[in-house]
Amino acid sequence: MPITTFFIIIAFYLVLDIYTYFGLKSLLKGRISKAIFTIIYIVISCWILHAFYVMYGTIKADVYFRNVAYAPYLGIALTALITKFVFTVLMLLQDSGRWIQGVFKYTVDEKQAFAPKEIIKHVPTRRKFLTLGATLMAGIPLATMWHGLTKGKYNFVVNKVKLAFKDLPEAFEGFTIAQFSDLHAGGLDDKAEVQRGLNLINEQNPDLILFTGDLVNSVQEEVNPFMEMLNNLKAKQGKYAVLGNHDYHGAPWDQDPNAAKYWKRFSEKYNDMGFQLLNNEHVTIEKAGQNIRLVGVENWSIHDWFPQKGDLDKALDGCKYDDFCILMSHDPIHWSKKVIPHAKQIQLTLSGHTHGSQFGLNLPNFKWSPVKYRYKHWMGLYEKANQYLYVNRGFGYSLFPGRIGMWPEITVFELTKAV
Repeated sequence: MPITTFFIIIAFYLVLDIYTYFGLKSLLKGRISKAIFTIIYIVISCWILHAFYVMYGTIKADVYFRNVAYAPYLGIALTALITKFVFTVLMLLQDSGRWIQGVFKYTVDEKQAFAPKEIIKHVPTRRKFLTLGATLMAGIPLATMWHGLTKGKYNFVVNKVKLAFKDLPEAFEGFTIAQFSDLHAGGLDDKAEVQRGLNLINEQNPDLILFTGDLVNSVQEEVNPFMEMLNNLKAKQGKYAVLGNHDYHGAPWDQDPNAAKYWKRFSEKYNDMGFQLLNNEHVTIEKAGQNIRLVGVENWSIHDWFPQKGDLDKALDGCKYDDFCILMSHDPIHWSKKVIPHAKQIQLTLSGHTHGSQFGLNLPNFKWSPVKYRYKHWMGLYEKANQYLYVNRGFGYSLFPGRIGMWPEITVFELTKAV
């Protein structure tokens, strides 16, 4: 983050902070209560400004993703910013009305030349019930953000999706796949809650468990506290994984002499957790003499700051045209850019990456999140040319240490043969 951007954010926050202070202070009576309020407000404001400073320093030094202890600072800063923004907007509506009233009353009653000091005398005072209403309304985002920072980030949801395919081998009728994605181990701060989420996967008793990338935030060591938990995940036909963009974040560059050693250790971690990592390759899943192909690619993205290492052609090498294929590809952009146009039909692609922005509305007939303006395919099931894409909202969280409306997801697919 450039320092000029940081100062702009701070300046904007201070405007909101000062306006909020005077708005809340107007609700109080008595010099002592106002003095106590002022002291408390200044202390809290300094604490929030400290959170902004820590956030800026850790992001600039590229250590934010590497230490879970820094995540709450961003939560504090964003919660304060959004809450005070809502309060300020509501108060501005009241104040704008007051000034319009004042100007109108002055021009009608006084009928004299424009005089700012005289106009001020005609501006009515703030109405306490409107200020109190603005305070209560601002409390809604405050409570919502607080819930997202404490409870929402571990509010695991199991979504069950039944898919029918004409070309599914008969032996795979009723075959189940549990998908989870975007663990972001470096940000997880409650091992008991993580274990509870992983237990939900085992409770589904799936045939396959597939993890679609972003095991860590930055460096491979972040997953160490959770390796035993992940190793305890059980699936009849095995556990498989692919890499996401964050898995490369702290890795040495390809030309670095330590790169090969780093990736060897990282691959060994997957093995130790019982997962087979598919880097631009495929495996054959057999059942009752029939088979399907499970294909995995490394991260593929159109954004310059994300690595584009996925090689679909290499991953499909050896697959026949009529093979039933399931693809794991972290970034859903890959589906529209490479998978759909490919000569080989891929019946089902599983992705993650978007997190549903960790913020939005996920109602039965209405779904919205800011991430939809960046990603065409950002959550849930999509279909085109008899090929499906499913975008999982993710298991963990990144950057903002919480979730609001877009709860962490475990997806369970049941494959059936269409008539």
